[in-house]
Amino acid sequence: MSTYTHSVTVFCGSHLGNNPAFEQAGKDLGKGLVQNNIRLVFGGGNVGIMGAVSNTVIDLNGAVKGIIPKFLQKKEGEHSRVQDLIVTQDMHKRKEILYQEADAFLCLPGGIGTFDEFFEILTWKQLHLHNKPIIIINIENWAEPVCNQLKAIVDQGFADAGILNLFEVIQDVPSTLNRLKVLFS
Repeated sequence: MSTYTHSVTVFCGSHLGNNPAFEQAGKDLGKGLVQNNIRLVFGGGNVGIMGAVSNTVIDLNGAVKGIIPKFLQKKEGEHSRVQDLIVTQDMHKRKEILYQEADAFLCLPGGIGTFDEFFEILTWKQLHLHNKPIIIINIENWAEPVCNQLKAIVDQGFADAGILNLFEVIQDVPSTLNRLKVLFS
């Protein structure tokens, strides 16, 4: 297990999606985290993009911390190769640990669980409960609909335009890794 300088919590799909670029982005991110001595903190499953990221980090002897709720151990396939795995009683405790362990949050392609985690951490930042970076890695523009919805919320008067400054949208993994270098320097 390698030493690490920072930790990022990665929110991403428990499915691979229908575009091979999504899985590749997960693998590329895993490799980049190891190369930059950044610890991966993730949902603890061994499936989908979550598995692509975590397996890559483990294969390259990087640092990994997984957090999985008891009821998802069978459904998401508890990652047996993760040496630092916490099993929680529920999703709320899982999220609490995911948030506490992070120096930054990254969102790779995913579904409603990914967006649930993104919106919660975004809300916490809006409420000044943390000031950690939040980055959407917009592989193949997968996050455009949610970004457009956030703009619509502002346009319709349900939020101040400042919410759009609480997160960054970066189009690819290499640019995200470069941004992390700046943020962590």
